Amino acid sequence: MSRYLIFSLVMGSLFFGFVLRSAFESVSIGWLPATLAAAESDSEPERPNGFRSPVDLVLASDGQWLVTANETTGSISLVDTAAGRVLDELFCGERPASIALRPKTQQVVVSCSYGGQVLIVQVKSGKLIRQASLQIGSEPTGIAVSPDGQTAYVGLVGSGEVAQLDLDDLAVTRRIPVGKWPRYLAVSPDGGKLAVGCSGESKVSVIDTTQAKVLYEEHLVGGINLGHMQCSADSKEVYFPWMVYRSNPITPRNIRQGWVLASRIARVRLDGPEYREAISLDVPRKAVADPHGLVISENEHRLVASASGTHEILVYRRPDLPFRGAGGNPDLIDRRLIADRDLFYRIDVGGRPMGMAIGSDNRTVFVANYLKDSVQLVDIESREIIREIALSNSPDKTLERRGMAIFYDGQRSLDQWYSCHSCHYNGGVSAKAMDTMNDGSQLTMKSVPPLYHLDKTSPWTWHGWQYDLQDAMTKSFTTTMQGRPISTGDTRAILAFFKSLEPPPNPNRNPDGSLTDAAVRGQRVFASRKAACIDCHSGPYTTDGEIHDVGLGSEEDRYEGFNTPSLNGLHRKIHFLHDGRSETLEELLTEDHAPEQVSGTGKLTKEELSDLIEYLNSL
Repeated sequence: MSRYLIFSLVMGSLFFGFVLRSAFESVSIGWLPATLAAAESDSEPERPNGFRSPVDLVLASDGQWLVTANETTGSISLVDTAAGRVLDELFCGERPASIALRPKTQQVVVSCSYGGQVLIVQVKSGKLIRQASLQIGSEPTGIAVSPDGQTAYVGLVGSGEVAQLDLDDLAVTRRIPVGKWPRYLAVSPDGGKLAVGCSGESKVSVIDTTQAKVLYEEHLVGGINLGHMQCSADSKEVYFPWMVYRSNPITPRNIRQGWVLASRIARVRLDGPEYREAISLDVPRKAVADPHGLVISENEHRLVASASGTHEILVYRRPDLPFRGAGGNPDLIDRRLIADRDLFYRIDVGGRPMGMAIGSDNRTVFVANYLKDSVQLVDIESREIIREIALSNSPDKTLERRGMAIFYDGQRSLDQWYSCHSCHYNGGVSAKAMDTMNDGSQLTMKSVPPLYHLDKTSPWTWHGWQYDLQDAMTKSFTTTMQGRPISTGDTRAILAFFKSLEPPPNPNRNPDGSLTDAAVRGQRVFASRKAACIDCHSGPYTTDGEIHDVGLGSEEDRYEGFNTPSLNGLHRKIHFLHDGRSETLEELLTEDHAPEQVSGTGKLTKEELSDLIEYLNSL
C-alpha cells in the first residue's frame, strides 16, 4: 500500500486521468448526447482541436465504416474507410475504453471506464446517434457481445466482476465474480463460453454463459497486463497477449535472457481445463514491449498482435505457430519464427498501436494508434501502411503529450524489453511486487504504487531517501530500465505527464461520492487514539512525508525505516505493505501492521475492524 515511485520500479500499467476538456469548452464531456455534425457535403467536417487518443476500434461487417473509442476526449469517431475521413463524432463519457459491434445491427456498444457507463450508439447516414446509456459503475472496460447480439459482457475492473447486460432492455441481468482486474474478455463464436483475462490475479477465467458461472481458471505464472482476447472460429480456444515478470536481479544479462520482463502470446482451452500453451515474442537484442491488441483473420491464416511499447504490429502465420504447454517456453523467441520470414515478421507503425480490426480480405488491418492520434490501414501481406486517417486537426504536441510518449516507450530500456507503463500500468499499480534495484539492493521486492499526485507526496521510494525527482528519473531509466540517461527536457515532459494523471473513480462510495455509513464509522476509527492511523496517514494524500520504523524491515534493506505510503486508491491494490506480504486489508490490520503494534492503544473489535476497512477502501 504505497507510494513507491515509477522510478523506483522496473520501468516504471491508464487509463490515465486527464481529459482534454479545453478542446471542447462548449460541450460537457461525457454526459450530453451531442454530436459534431458533419457538413452535408463532401468536405471534411470541422473538428475542434485536441488529441483523441484512440484506444480501440470496431469495423462494420461490410467494412465501409469504423468507429474509434477516444480516451482523452471522451468521444467516439465515425470514419469512412473508403474516403479516409472522419464523418462524425459523439461525446459519450469519460475515458472510453472498449467498443464492440452489435451483430445484425448498425449499432456499437461502448464502455466508458471513468464515466462508469455503457452506451449503445446507432450508425446511420454518416451520423452517430446515441440510443441509450446505462450507468453500471465499477470502471467498465472490456466488452464482448454475444453472437445473437442480445447480450453484452463487460469487465468491471473496480469490482472484479463481469456485468451481463440485456441490450434490448439495457439492464444488468447478472454480475459474475471472476477475479481482480478483469480488463478484457471474449465470447466464443457459438456463444457458450466467455473468457475473461484477470490481470490482477494472473489468470483467465472461463465462464459458462448459460449458467453464468466460472467453470475453471487457468493461472499464468508471473503473468501481468493481459491484453485483448479473441476466440478461435471453432470456439475451442482463446488467444491473448500478456507479459511475464520474474523476480530476478535487474542486470543486462537477466534482461537479455527474458528473466526480468518478457512478452508472450498464449492460448487457453475453452472446451475443458488444460495447461495453457504459449509462444515467446522477444527477439534477442530487439525485444517486444507491452503487447496489447490481438486479431485473427477470418480465414485464420494470420494472427496479428500490436506491440504498443515498441511501436509495431507483429504478424504470424497462425496454423504453424510453435505453441508449447507443459515443459515451459523458451525465454526468447523460437528460432523457427526467425528463420521463416513468412511465419513471423514485424511492421513498424510508430506511435502506440492499440486495438485493431482486420478486414474481410484477410490482409488489411485497421489500427487505433493512440500517440499518432489516427487510424492506420496496414496491408500485412505487402507489409506497409497504405493509409493513415487523422482523427484530429493535428494540434501541437504539448509537454504532457511528449511525456506520455516517453512513459509508454519501451525503446527507452535496454534492448527495448519494457517501458514505464509495463509496471505502472497506465500510471497505476501492478499485480506483482517487484525488485528495481533502486535502493542498491537485489531481490528486496517492493509493491508498485500508483503515480497519481506524485509531485505532492515527497519524499519518494519506499525508504524515502529520494528527494529529487529529476535525479530519480535518471536513476529509473539508467538503473531500473538499464537504458540511456534522459535529457532535462525529457524529464520536464514526463513530470508534466505525471501531474496530469488522475485516479479512476472509487466504486466503494455512494453514487454522489459521499461515504457510506460504515465508512463514516471507519473514519472515526481511523482518527481515534485506539487505531491512531491518522498519526502518520494524514492530510489530503494520507501521508505525513516522514520516515517511520514500524518493525517491518529486513537485514537485506539498505535503509532503515519506511516512507509513509499514501492510502489513496488503496482499494485497487492487490497486496499491501512495502514487500506485498499482506494479501488483504484484514490480514494487514490484524497481523504485521495491526494498529496496536504500530501506534494505537488497543486491539480493534471485529466491528471496528470492518468499519475501518470500509473507510480505507473508500479513500
